This record gives sequence, C-alpha cells and structure tokens, in this order.
Amino acid sequence: MKKNLILFLSVCFVSQIAEAQELWMIKRYEATLGFGPTFFFGDVGGFSVGENSAGFKDFSFLQTRFNVDLNLKYRVLKNVTARFSFSGGLLKATDERGSNEERGFEASTTFFSPVLLGEYYFIKNKVEDSYGFQNGGKRDANFLNSLDLYFFSGMGGMFYSVSGNEKLESHKNFKSGGFAAVFPVGVGSKFTYSPHFEFGLELSGRYALSDYIDGYTSQYSKYNDVYFYLNFVFIYKIKTGDNGLPSFRMIID
Repeated sequence: MKKNLILFLSVCFVSQIAEAQELWMIKRYEATLGFGPTFFFGDVGGFSVGENSAGFKDFSFLQTRFNVDLNLKYRVLKNVTARFSFSGGLLKATDERGSNEERGFEASTTFFSPVLLGEYYFIKNKVEDSYGFQNGGKRDANFLNSLDLYFFSGMGGMFYSVSGNEKLESHKNFKSGGFAAVFPVGVGSKFTYSPHFEFGLELSGRYALSDYIDGYTSQYSKYNDVYFYLNFVFIYKIKTGDNGLPSFRMIID
C-alpha cells in the first residue's frame, strides 16, 4: 500500500514538473513583425454587382499596396493569446480598371491603426510539449507537428489621410481623412522553427465604420469600406521573468 502511494505521488509530481516545463508557460510573451500587401475595397474602383462573380475581379494589382504590422502578444492560456497590434501602410483605389473608368477617380490613403485582438488556436503544434526540443534538441521531422492554425478577431481604430487626383478632390463628397473604428477578423498559420523563433502567414480582413477611407462615398454605396492584409509574420518568443513580465535580459542576449 505504501509503495502504491509513493508511486502515485511520484507520478503526480513528475506531471506537475512536465506541465511547468511547457514552452508556452516559459515564454508567454511574443514580439512579432508582419509585412505584406494590402487590398482595398471602397467606392473608388471595382466592378458593379452583376459584373463581378464572387468579387474576384476586384482583386487588382493596381489597388495593391503594402503594410507593416508590429505586435506584442501574451499567452493567456495554451490555446488563447491576447495581442496588441500597431500597423501602418498604404491603400490604393483607382477607376482605371472597373465599372467606372470614365469617372476617372484615383485615391491614395496612408493609415495608422492600433488594434486589440484575441487569438484562438484550434490546432496547436506538438513540439512545444517536448522537453528535448525546448533545450536545443532536434525538432520533430514531421512538418505538421510544428504547425499552429488559429483565428483572431478584435477591435480598434485607424487614423487615415487621403490624397486624390484632381477629379476626386474637386468632387463635393471628397473628404481628406479622419478617424474610423475598425473590426478585424482573420486566420493564420505559423511554423515553430525553434524555441525562440516562429514564422507564419496571416490573412486579415478589416471592416471600417466609415465609407470615406478612399475619400469618397457614392449614393449607390450600401456598405462601409473594407481592406485586407496578407502578411508574412516573424515571431520572437520572450522568456517570462520571475515577476511575470518579459525578461529583457533574454531580449538583449
């Protein structure tokens, strides 16, 4: 009886140690850098309903620009992460291709956007649970065991400034900029390369509570403006200090 009790307590003790050694608990903080193209859908440019099956024609190189996205993340639970994002970039809209070529409007928008997000991981990688991997051992040869899949959503805002061509800026409905609330939603995937670094890809759509992100709204417009990111993401995992805050010594090292 005594041997069984000792064995039971030993198993519990080892389990607690194993859980305490999980990588997500050791490195709750993550600093990330994302960059990639932006795709804008407003009242300038695009095809009319009925001329554009499923909206695919509105994806155009002419309306593609770029963004940079900086993030600080905190792992609340193994499958849940809180995230602060600050992004900036450019959006482009032009009538050069679409249903309003004769109108001839063109707009360039510069924006800065702070956003709070929550991430939920519906598929988690398996290498984080490996004690050997955490301490410099070889990563699992199975590529799929190193992948995370997650979706994210949140809310925030965007400060934006619009410059248009002469035709657009002379229109009575033109507005040169302002502030709008935005609601992002997206999906992402990332690959755990090492205990310190991950790489990933995110697709994010952002719905704005404004129809003037391109400086113009039409009487025929039924929806506010929308824009998308397709970002390549680099992640650095920061060791958590004894006080629960990021260990800046680890960042320097």
